Amino acid sequence: MEPTAPQFDPVKYKNTTRDQWQETADAWFRWSPTLNQWLGNATEKMLDMAGITTGYRVLDIAAGAGEQSITTAKKVGSSGEVLATDISSNILEYAQKMAEQNGCSNIKTKVMDGENLSLEDGTFDAVISRVGLIYFPDQQQALKEMLRVLKPGGKVAAIVYSTPEKNKFFSIPVSIIRNRAKLPPPLPGQPGPFSLGAEGIIEKAFEQAGFINVKSELVDSPLQLSSASECLRFEKESFGALHQMMSNLSSAEREAVWDEIERELQTFESEKGFTGPCEMVVAVGEKP
Repeated sequence: MEPTAPQFDPVKYKNTTRDQWQETADAWFRWSPTLNQWLGNATEKMLDMAGITTGYRVLDIAAGAGEQSITTAKKVGSSGEVLATDISSNILEYAQKMAEQNGCSNIKTKVMDGENLSLEDGTFDAVISRVGLIYFPDQQQALKEMLRVLKPGGKVAAIVYSTPEKNKFFSIPVSIIRNRAKLPPPLPGQPGPFSLGAEGIIEKAFEQAGFINVKSELVDSPLQLSSASECLRFEKESFGALHQMMSNLSSAEREAVWDEIERELQTFESEKGFTGPCEMVVAVGEKP
């Protein structure tokens, strides 16, 4: 009898993901200025492609610490509203804190699973998700839920990483950890940072879920920091998935992995500092 091939466990994955964000919520909040610099252009492109304007009611899925929710809230103005949702209650506490710090009284937060939105049909003018859709175990279910809560003619816009080759600040650490921890390649259909990045993949996903007028644009999004060591600190503090990948390694082995990652990241240093290669895909679809 042939051995049974390993199967992806979506329930375990989702629970692990929730735990990771519960633990890294504070770090994600503290690194908000870096996130804004890194993803600001892609965020503006996402909001433009979604057609977000004054008075809109916008749903932000996998909102994290809410930095892009603030940008959206300022665009919709006092007559509009942003509902920031996430699977992690801890990270939404920081989103609420950030809203208060920015004087944005038009942001509400709610703990919610993006695959099972506890919201009424047809109640939002637009839905956004920044680097969130890639991590849903059932991306089709998440997209169909976004479609359901949209008003007719409303748009969903999402930001995802493109390919590993275009995102070496992240793909190199992932590759090193996978090699050191002797992890198998991702299973077919398994979510992850590059699960929607290949050409035509996210467009096909939107169309399959029922969206029309689907299109996407590439946005160069270099991660600019003072040094490779600062990039390493950013990833160690904020990217919980990297720690999860190393869960079976000893403390000494983990330190050796981080040392190797830093050496590789140093190839992106220059006299001007650290510039980590990153390319985002911004995709949009419309509800018929």
